[in-house]
Amino acid sequence: MDLLNVKLNDEEIGKITTLGLAHVGDAVYELMVRAYLCRKGLETAKVLHLSTVQYVSAPAQAALARRVIPLFTEEEREIFKRGRNAHVNSVPSKSTVGEYHAATGLEALFGCLYLKGETERLSELFALIAEGGNDAS
Repeated sequence: MDLLNVKLNDEEIGKITTLGLAHVGDAVYELMVRAYLCRKGLETAKVLHLSTVQYVSAPAQAALARRVIPLFTEEEREIFKRGRNAHVNSVPSKSTVGEYHAATGLEALFGCLYLKGETERLSELFALIAEGGNDAS
């Protein structure tokens, strides 16, 4: 079973809960952020961590999501909305409910794209997000 090169079909994706997609998407998104920051040449663990938080916190993700929402396909918009509207049990104290829901929507989309093997689209969306990373928080 190759878990790095996943390519699930729509039926298989449909069996995964929205929060399951967000769970995978959270990891995919953070890995993309970490790789991006390392490629930029950031070296110390402290700088890498602080820079990562500028991208992965719920308020940052919500702001960055607003940047790319207009570029979503109809299918991507539906996945984002499902994630945004998913029932969550708690919200981190440093974010609003709206920010947390928007972040969950973005993570659900990233999880879905990854699990469908749509890495080119993931890279495309992430490139647009990365352009505005430091002005998100």
